[in-house]
Amino acid sequence: MTDEREYDVVIIGGGPAGLSAGLYAARARLRSLLVERAAPGGLIVNAGLVENYPGFPQGINGLELAELMSQQATKFGLETLTAEVTSLELRGEQKVITTTEGNLVAKAVIIASGSDRVKLGVPGEEEFTGRGVSYCAICDGALFQDMPVAVVGGGNAAINEALDLSKFASRVTVIHRRAELRATRILQERALAHPKIAFRWNTVVEAIEGKDMVERLRLRDVSSGEKSTLEVSGVFIAIGFRPNTGYLQGVLSLDSAGAIITNEKMETDVPGIFAAGDIRSGSIRQVVSAAGDGAVAATQAERYIRG
Repeated sequence: MTDEREYDVVIIGGGPAGLSAGLYAARARLRSLLVERAAPGGLIVNAGLVENYPGFPQGINGLELAELMSQQATKFGLETLTAEVTSLELRGEQKVITTTEGNLVAKAVIIASGSDRVKLGVPGEEEFTGRGVSYCAICDGALFQDMPVAVVGGGNAAINEALDLSKFASRVTVIHRRAELRATRILQERALAHPKIAFRWNTVVEAIEGKDMVERLRLRDVSSGEKSTLEVSGVFIAIGFRPNTGYLQGVLSLDSAGAIITNEKMETDVPGIFAAGDIRSGSIRQVVSAAGDGAVAATQAERYIRG
């Protein structure tokens, strides 16, 4: 078909894993294309400060790190396309990627399309999204200057959100369904010692209410069953992530959470298709591991292509 563009490697997803894969593939002189539906960087662009990526002892803003990664990859010839991938099919040894901007054909594919945040699924969440319900403190925190807000979750993402929001909000209440946090110890120590951050343990959100904007949360204690309300102007939801693998059903083996199963070489069960980063089963969901996955995937893709 004349409307199909051909590449050695097509990389799906422009987060740290995809950008790292693009850098290694481009430096290997493979004709490489990175497809990303939004701006390069993935979820890292929402991180106010990345403290645990080697080489930046003072930390670095997530958006800045993403931009530097993108510049480095494109410097070596990585092409980029802003589009959404809707399907991946096999045509013999060729891989056909259907996107909103046309079809692509590749000898090898590296899937690094990451994850999306999981939603609470409670009344009011959809209605008030953008009107007090948010999934990104870096994006929206400044809108809640001197207002009370809540964060739902107990992992690294939730506690980072709470710490970011403490710069703006009058009070941050962390709502967690368990009796202790799952976040790393250093984040726990910072949050537990912060004068603006309070905790509601063993508690879940049952509804988000308000008129034009969020005004209160309906809560339930999972131990006692006691119900209560919490007056807030905003709620930031950080309860986990779901791999973006909907378009891969029936193509690759996925685990029970929908993540792609790979071996240590980032190979899937389909020759010539690799996966890297948060979308991979067993990922520790860190920038440094995603970048490492991308490097391995691109190196193995080169070996596959060169026979």
